[in-house]
Amino acid sequence: MRDVTAGGAGHDPSGEVPLSLLDPGPDGGRRGGIYVLAVSDEPDEALVANPARVRSVDLIVACGDLPFDYLGALMNALNVPLVFVPGNHDPDLSGYRTSRAGLTLRAGIPVRAPWPDGAVNADGRVVDVAGLRIAGLGGCLRYSAGPNQYTDRQLARRAMVLRARARRHRPRRGGGMDGGVDSGVDSGVDLLITHAPPRRAGDGDDPPHWGFTALHGLAGALRPTLLLHGHVHPCAGSVRPVQLQSGTRVVNVTGSHRIWIGPRVAVPDPRGGDPGAR
Repeated sequence: MRDVTAGGAGHDPSGEVPLSLLDPGPDGGRRGGIYVLAVSDEPDEALVANPARVRSVDLIVACGDLPFDYLGALMNALNVPLVFVPGNHDPDLSGYRTSRAGLTLRAGIPVRAPWPDGAVNADGRVVDVAGLRIAGLGGCLRYSAGPNQYTDRQLARRAMVLRARARRHRPRRGGGMDGGVDSGVDSGVDLLITHAPPRRAGDGDDPPHWGFTALHGLAGALRPTLLLHGHVHPCAGSVRPVQLQSGTRVVNVTGSHRIWIGPRVAVPDPRGGDPGAR
């Protein structure tokens, strides 16, 4: 497991690449920040067998292509919430929705969701969990007849819907997380989680592992600090963090990564204007 710090100004003593804008400081990041366990594609059974090394995490984020039994075991071992998006090797999850009463419905009929009890499917949604606002888009570029695959045009339409949902989401004060450093009203997201990466921003050389062009525009509109994704294994392409023109940092979390995320400093809008105004 990579143990990394999400801090731009500070130095990570482990030698890993810093992944966000603030250093956790001497208190280990507990003053206004949280630890996120980000996982994708490759199960890390050592985490389930010995979860002590990640007991400090406050949230699990899963970027697809992991067995639901594995995700459930992580939730049970750590007793923290889990937010996920599906990958191209996951089952078709379309048609499920949550009622106002909290029931999982499909075609209007109460059903048992295939994902772990209590987990939050963020595919095509904006959700507030553990003090973070998270937007999600699952799936990859279509290369076969399997589920959770989209053409670039289809993904662009899904991204437009997600942008509209983010605009309708209730604004928050404090720049995102409680106690955030931005004093303006903020209706944007802290994290964008996807299965596939943006095109030419950490994607692979072979067509099944190409990224989506539309994710560049989505990141520019939502301006999250981080975009976390999986799908591209180390042997299929680069896993170095990439910074988009919008300022969002793209991080491949294949395997397991512990990331500290502090109170959000608004990502500057390259077009000018108030970055906290969203």
